[in-house]
Amino acid sequence: MASVFTKIINREIPGRFVHEDDEFVAFLTIAPVTQGHTLIVPRAEIDQWQDVDPAVFGRINNLAQRIGKAVMTAFDAPRAGLLIAGLEIPHLHVHVFPAYTLGDFDITGADPNPSPESLDEAQAKITAALADL
Repeated sequence: MASVFTKIINREIPGRFVHEDDEFVAFLTIAPVTQGHTLIVPRAEIDQWQDVDPAVFGRINNLAQRIGKAVMTAFDAPRAGLLIAGLEIPHLHVHVFPAYTLGDFDITGADPNPSPESLDEAQAKITAALADL
């Protein structure tokens, strides 16, 4: 059965994409810890990050760095957080988000109901910041 991320990648479920290429997509999470919280997801359904080919993992990290720079710029954040939790959905995903405090790394405190306007604004800001990199 396809994961919810595969359904988003295939446009069966809506998503707010900020990046797409042949190997990965990046879209906003519907439960952000901070505005701009982005998930980087391989198109391939890989469950555990430990099972990823090292070269692929390197490319995920390169993209995470680029998106991290974009979210710092877009939201005037002092840091970009990076987490791999993997307990919520059995499809590898890397969380990248603007980080202002150590508490921002607690994804259990995510906003379960962000406004569509907040998500649209975040998508526009990140997309613009990525274009400037």
